[in-house]
Amino acid sequence: MSGAVLENSKEIPGFLLLFEKANPSDVDGVVVFGEAQKMGFVPILSGLVWGLGYFGMPQVLLRFMAIRNEKDLTLSRRVATVWVVISLTAAILIGIIGRALYPNAYLEYGSGHTENIFILMTTNILPALLAGLVCAGILAAAISSSDSYLLISASAIAENVYHGVIKKKATDKQVMFVTRIILVVIMLFAMLVATGGNQVIFSIVDFAWAGLGATFGPLMIFSLFWKRTNIQGAIAGMITGGVVAIVWNFFIAPLGGIFAVYELAPAFLLSSIAIVVVSLLTPAPSKEISDDFEFVTNK
Repeated sequence: MSGAVLENSKEIPGFLLLFEKANPSDVDGVVVFGEAQKMGFVPILSGLVWGLGYFGMPQVLLRFMAIRNEKDLTLSRRVATVWVVISLTAAILIGIIGRALYPNAYLEYGSGHTENIFILMTTNILPALLAGLVCAGILAAAISSSDSYLLISASAIAENVYHGVIKKKATDKQVMFVTRIILVVIMLFAMLVATGGNQVIFSIVDFAWAGLGATFGPLMIFSLFWKRTNIQGAIAGMITGGVVAIVWNFFIAPLGGIFAVYELAPAFLLSSIAIVVVSLLTPAPSKEISDDFEFVTNK
């Protein structure tokens, strides 16, 4: 069966090529794949810069911060790499097999409906009981990620903003109360976004990935590899990355052309520049921080 699927996929112009994409259309109820479309520089660059987002993801950074022993980093790196290879390979195979088995399904690229191909395959191929368990797994994965994001966001705002800036003498009970309020507010906002009829889940994740990646990613890299990074540069980098990601997505990307590049690319670049420039224009970190940096890097 795998051989037949691969052969059928090869017959679709551009479907398995790296720098081309398939061009399906529905002509009188019959799917016709036209000549493959060339992938331009902008979509290729947009796909490549996705990897930069990992440097700023809170749920990823927290795993490193919670490591019990620095010697465990080697094992954790290997486990994470193997898991990423397995999960991304599975995702690609789902897309290839889904297109081969259901050529008439989800022809409109970017409509958001293409995300349902896994559910379509599951409900048509697997027995009802097993299909139900698999679909439940999708919900379980979504809920698991959602509660992590909710807790991280609420805790960060309550601890860093409320406890760290607004009321530094707040008790643990007061911080917990504020955390719960923020959690409810974020949850209600997420529900409002999720119920939007014209929203595509991938586009929302795409935007959030760029915002977090550009806000915290450059700072993490410079903090680890450049000892001249100071608090002023860190703040400037975070503000620049977040603002550029928002402005580029809503106002610049619609202009098209080179400006249609994924907002993570310009936001990450400008955030890095802001960190360097502001750090050099402001006082260097204290000797204590510099000594700690040297101690860690020379271990």
